[in-house]
Amino acid sequence: MRPAATKREGGREQRRGSHTAARIAFWDRFARESAGWRGLRGYYRRRLAELYRFLVPEGMRVLELGCAQGDLLAQLRPSTGVGVDFSPEMIRRARERHPALEFVLADAHDFRLQGTFDFVIASDLVNDLWDVQAFLENLRPHCHPGTRILMNAHSRLWELPRRMAESLGLVTRQLQQNWLTVEDLSNLLQLSGFETIRTSQEILWPVRTPLIDTICNRYLVKLWPFRHLGITNFVVARPEATPREDCLVSVVVAARNEAGNIPAIFDRVPEMGLGTELIFVEGHSIDDTWGAIGREMEVRKRPRTQRFQQTGKGKGDAVRLGFQEASGELFMILDADLTVPPEDLPRFYEAWRSGKGEFINGVRLVYPMEEGAMRFFNLLGNKFFSVAFTWLLSQSIKDTLCGTKVLSRSDYSLIAANRAYFGDFDPFGDFDLIFGAARYNRRFVDLPVRYGERVYGETNIQRWRHGLLLLRMVLFAMRRIKFV
Repeated sequence: MRPAATKREGGREQRRGSHTAARIAFWDRFARESAGWRGLRGYYRRRLAELYRFLVPEGMRVLELGCAQGDLLAQLRPSTGVGVDFSPEMIRRARERHPALEFVLADAHDFRLQGTFDFVIASDLVNDLWDVQAFLENLRPHCHPGTRILMNAHSRLWELPRRMAESLGLVTRQLQQNWLTVEDLSNLLQLSGFETIRTSQEILWPVRTPLIDTICNRYLVKLWPFRHLGITNFVVARPEATPREDCLVSVVVAARNEAGNIPAIFDRVPEMGLGTELIFVEGHSIDDTWGAIGREMEVRKRPRTQRFQQTGKGKGDAVRLGFQEASGELFMILDADLTVPPEDLPRFYEAWRSGKGEFINGVRLVYPMEEGAMRFFNLLGNKFFSVAFTWLLSQSIKDTLCGTKVLSRSDYSLIAANRAYFGDFDPFGDFDLIFGAARYNRRFVDLPVRYGERVYGETNIQRWRHGLLLLRMVLFAMRRIKFV
């Protein structure tokens, strides 16, 4: 290296060292002078904890960078919890307050730990970093393909109000900050090998004020134009897509009064990956669907084929039974009416195997449909609900009721283990999966399909009654997913 370059590099490291030393001293002093978070910051921190608890299920492996006294990490109840901070005083207090967790004294730019984590959290950290890109690049060895990066950072719109509050002594005066926009953070994530899944603005009213704080921070901040005024920006990201290994695929077919379609299902469902397991779940048919499945199994001798009869009601119950009995790593749902061609299933498999998506959802509303495939009011309803649920979930989902959906066994297990959060009133089985995948920030991919007309039997969808049920689900999802 030339002397001038060496000098410049040395100057850069000197500036970084001064930056870090000043912040260590600041946070050490802050820890000694504040007995916990008080005043405005106390309510703000409690609200942040509520939001992170919604995003992170209990029992996960969680790493928090800039963990301070470890209170947020402890509230997430991880199976393994590791906190990293460069303030010796913060780490000392964290170890005293939460002895069951592990705390490491290190700089977030260059720490090294063993193993990977399910969630990596950086709460109000990137505003204080010397080099955000270097910090993000340092996270990669600690992530597996399913890791979620959760971070929040102060909104740039609040820079001036923050300085005014500091000058009035309402909040602690901070050192110079990085005031990054959502676009800045998404760009830095992309440069560092991550993909942004969704963003949101949070906390409109930072003061504990009964009723007012609830209205502002649960509702108004989620609506235009108030959402632009949120104090902090949340970003959820994942490692950039990498191909997965081939696996055994389980295709679950819920079949009620579909006897005439059973032979075509055997003919048309293709082999995928390391093989295709075909699971029929028959649901109280008044035709000979159960017998038709049995006869085809006997004649075809297709390997890895099973049939079950459900004791409950509805497609959702049938799908859950099929997934319970499945042995594959990848789960697929195929409607027995064959209005979505089984020949399209390999496209769903490749979308998942490529790593581009984690929840692959069929879309019937892109290509023209066969005449008679969907009634006019059903089409209008599907378009309305696609807009409503895209807004609710903060990810694009253009067709909520297409029966063809794909997700991994591990993601389904996570959703099923936490199903009680959403109740059990979904007879379709679609929203049970959609809500769960959205809550745990799985990457949605819409996959267009050609939707055909049913050639045997009649639809089980009751337009008006089920439409009202969908409206009820929208209201339910608003309370459970959007306005939390």
